[in-house]
Amino acid sequence: MPWNYYQNVVTSSYSYVWWDWERWEKEIDWMALQGVNLPLAFTGQEAIWQKVFAEFNISKQDLTNFFGGPAFLAWARMGNLHGWGGPLMQNWLNKQLILQKQILSRMMELGMTPVLPSFSGNVPAALKTIFPKANISRLGDWNTVDGDPRWCCTYLLDPSDPLFIEIGEAFMKHQIKEYGDVTDIYSCDTFNENSPPTSDPTYISSLGSAVYKAMSTVDKDAVWLMQGWLFYSDSVFWKPPQMKALLHSVPFGKMIVLDLFADVKPIWKSSSQFYDTPYIWCMLHNFGGNIEMYGILDAVASGPIDARVSKNSTMIGVGMCMEGIEQNPVVYELMAEMAFRSDPLQLEEWLTTYSRRRYGKSVQQVEAAWKILHRTIYNCTDGIADHNTDYIVKFPDWDPSVNNQHGRSEINQRHKLAGIQQQRRFFLRETSSTLPRPHLWYNNQDAVSALKLFLDAGDELAGIPTYRYDLVDLTRQSLSKLANEVYLNAIHAFRDKDPKALSFHSLKFLQLTKDIDTLLAADDNFLLGTWLESAKKLSVNAEETNQYEWNARTQVTMWYDNTKYVQSKLHDYANKFWAGLLEAYYLPRAAMYFKRLLKSLEEKEEFKLEDWREEWIAYSNKWQAGTELYPVTAQGNAFAIAKELYQKYLT
Repeated sequence: MPWNYYQNVVTSSYSYVWWDWERWEKEIDWMALQGVNLPLAFTGQEAIWQKVFAEFNISKQDLTNFFGGPAFLAWARMGNLHGWGGPLMQNWLNKQLILQKQILSRMMELGMTPVLPSFSGNVPAALKTIFPKANISRLGDWNTVDGDPRWCCTYLLDPSDPLFIEIGEAFMKHQIKEYGDVTDIYSCDTFNENSPPTSDPTYISSLGSAVYKAMSTVDKDAVWLMQGWLFYSDSVFWKPPQMKALLHSVPFGKMIVLDLFADVKPIWKSSSQFYDTPYIWCMLHNFGGNIEMYGILDAVASGPIDARVSKNSTMIGVGMCMEGIEQNPVVYELMAEMAFRSDPLQLEEWLTTYSRRRYGKSVQQVEAAWKILHRTIYNCTDGIADHNTDYIVKFPDWDPSVNNQHGRSEINQRHKLAGIQQQRRFFLRETSSTLPRPHLWYNNQDAVSALKLFLDAGDELAGIPTYRYDLVDLTRQSLSKLANEVYLNAIHAFRDKDPKALSFHSLKFLQLTKDIDTLLAADDNFLLGTWLESAKKLSVNAEETNQYEWNARTQVTMWYDNTKYVQSKLHDYANKFWAGLLEAYYLPRAAMYFKRLLKSLEEKEEFKLEDWREEWIAYSNKWQAGTELYPVTAQGNAFAIAKELYQKYLT
């Protein structure tokens, strides 16, 4: 997975606009957008900002605690945090600007219309000192452990302040100077998971007007492309008056909204089609770049068409806004195809064709397996935003001896595990008395049946890389769901004060983790080493190497800040089923926990959760700063390993 991909995680969106032009033709030249692909082009913007802020007497040193690190740029750009993982080296800024120009050149060659960033009001702390009379407020805390001001609570320049327009115009001018006149589409998201300081519609309207004025003063044909995620994630704040104030703050037809989560929670249905504002039907699908087989194929196949033909539709295209890709290829192939379809398709037939294309031949067993997967793994209709919280990759931070009476009833639901619905992409850590529940929306035995069919096709397909990838992924998924049950059996044993059973189940959990790591190591697509080495390759000296590797390690593990006894609120948000990560990171964490559970039974003492936290967090921080190497090429026979593990655990 390319390291540069994660610079734009969360804000990585692209859209196709290809229908309903006549409705908007008088307001904007939508005909010019017919069939156009609109990819975000956000790389290198920090180099532009460095030049812009210099005009306002903000030094390079002032920016060291403003830009996020290479793995956390997206959240710094949205004003969620500042300084975390930084500072950005000048070499990084220079190389990213060069890369952005290469990206734009290639986009233009392919006939794409890039979407460039614009000013949202997010400013460095130094601006408040240099312009003491400017109306600058500090936003609230976003998921830090204790409100550490080094990266908590970013600064927002009020849109009513004349400085807002000045900075916004300066950024637009510098962008055009660097890249040329390559687009009229600009993205801006001021309150992504940060609520405005007031719900006054007048204020919200003035904010929108100022954002657009900063664009349109420089580019008279500017169109504002905005995520609609805030209307879902902060629906308590964004009631109809507030939504209308923002959506109607710009000239009609000069704003496009991304209905970011339309595959699960379409906002167009509850907002009168965004109150007559053009929007793009988007599939979000993935959170944190997690690796989990998941999807809603029926919604993907029908949702865009249902939206297009709905009464008073304001939909103008379809898009993808995933936080991470390179997982669930069937979902992305189907979604990409929907950009060119105007009529519903028959999914059973499509999946049969997909199987033949993917493996290069027709094999009855895998075609039958895909029918099972369609109605199980790829039929999640519970409305829950899927985020992989399987116990291997997001080990619970809780004390099973607390709240014993209620906890047992929770554990007894282990065959009906379901995630608690959350609207924010970033979930708060668990409380010590509540057992987190992994999301399970299908019967795992059905997935095991599909796996058996995949294995039966191995004699014909084992030499095909796409088959091996799907086989490894399905085996991993089946074993991970089994591990969830094994974990709960271990907790049962602890509460029954049965050290022998606890030892048995905990050892089985640890062995499952080791075996899944071995399985993943047999396919090039599931290697931690690839991620780490691609990060280090961008460095030109030892200091950069250490920083980039720390960023890469931290993003997929602890993610954000922690104290001695409290894990990051976002720990494991970007968890990965990668060989190397399971054995070196997830396995030791679980082993430390189970060891302390067993000790508390054998020595008839309380389970000391705080001691485990201290031990585990110290281990994590040490691993984050580590430099040990991990393989970058597959090792072992994926088909043979999958077959062996199926026989060992699933028969």
